[in-house]
Amino acid sequence: MTEPILIAGGGIGGLAAALGLATQGLPVTVLEKAPAMGEVGAGIQLGPNAFHAFDWLGIGDTARAMAIYVDQLRLMDALTAEEICHIDLGPAFRARFGNPYAVIHRGDLHGVFLAGCRRHDRITLRTSAEVVAYDQDASGVTAVLADGERLRGRALIGADGLWSRVRRQLVGDGAPRVSGHTTYRSVIPTDRMPEALRWNAATLWAGPKCHIVHYPLQGWRAFNLVVTTHNDAPEPVAGKPVDAAEVFAGFQHVHPVAQSIIRQGSDWRLWVLCDRDPIEGWVEGRVALLGDAAHPTLQYLAQGACMAMEDAVCLAQSLSAHQGEVAPALEAYRARRVLRTARVQLQSRAVGDHIYHPAGAHAALRNAVMAAKTQTDWYDTLAWLYGGPTQQEHTA
Repeated sequence: MTEPILIAGGGIGGLAAALGLATQGLPVTVLEKAPAMGEVGAGIQLGPNAFHAFDWLGIGDTARAMAIYVDQLRLMDALTAEEICHIDLGPAFRARFGNPYAVIHRGDLHGVFLAGCRRHDRITLRTSAEVVAYDQDASGVTAVLADGERLRGRALIGADGLWSRVRRQLVGDGAPRVSGHTTYRSVIPTDRMPEALRWNAATLWAGPKCHIVHYPLQGWRAFNLVVTTHNDAPEPVAGKPVDAAEVFAGFQHVHPVAQSIIRQGSDWRLWVLCDRDPIEGWVEGRVALLGDAAHPTLQYLAQGACMAMEDAVCLAQSLSAHQGEVAPALEAYRARRVLRTARVQLQSRAVGDHIYHPAGAHAALRNAVMAAKTQTDWYDTLAWLYGGPTQQEHTA
């Protein structure tokens, strides 16, 4: 029997990779460290490139049925409560990029991938199975689990996130870079969202060293609320419960309308945002990284999950094209992905600095430049991200 491809990590990226590889006839074993398969978090945004990946992976119809299709990306000035600009996401946008823009609950999207994997007889899912190390030789890879078990496979894909143990061995570049930005997340029932602000839009309120994002979720039953302050937080934190007073402290200077949104939040949890500098070397022989393990990015282009899904498609295509010859296939995958993902990492940082958080003359310049763009200008600006090479790859 052919040895499976081992995937460390059962998040969106790991399950997308499993589904992609299995559709190409390759057996896969997913090794998830948690005791159950699941996703932590609330809403995520899905650009057209995400739908290109869904379609290639065979889950497009299911994902579309669960998503909410927003009409606009809307940028507000958090000091004046006036709109700076918006991007229309209607027919012209869909015609330009071949797919819509949508929002979805992260857990719902993970569930779509999980159901697809469970239906596939070439995919084995294991929980409480953390990959902590690996050995490889000319014929295969041995993954070492936390309990000492050793599993043999044709290849190992590290899809184990920001703190990847596979990356630690392959790259050895230490801890992630702490951005100093602290994000607080809440989900609020729609009837608690100020009625005048229940927009069918992915809305960003940009202010000095802070911003607010909100959009509808789960059939308009709730709104996702994410607020971020650049407070020079020194250490990584993930999912820590915090009280409302701590959240509000970073938004005393914004307009009362913007404050009114934050006041509706409850059960807040805190994350200190981290990423890494782009690298070129995330493949070694029969071992490769994927998603946040390879190219963790800040949230400011809303592309973390999208990049992981694109990785999954490219990985499956490369292994298929090389007829199972693992090392050249993984190198081809890396070569196709490295510059695109590096651009997302670096431009996400730039967007945070120059669009989300500036003050004074810097913010006034942002407002003037962004307000001057036409819808066609915006579509041209976004073409590298939402269409072009990705669209061609995923429909090839």
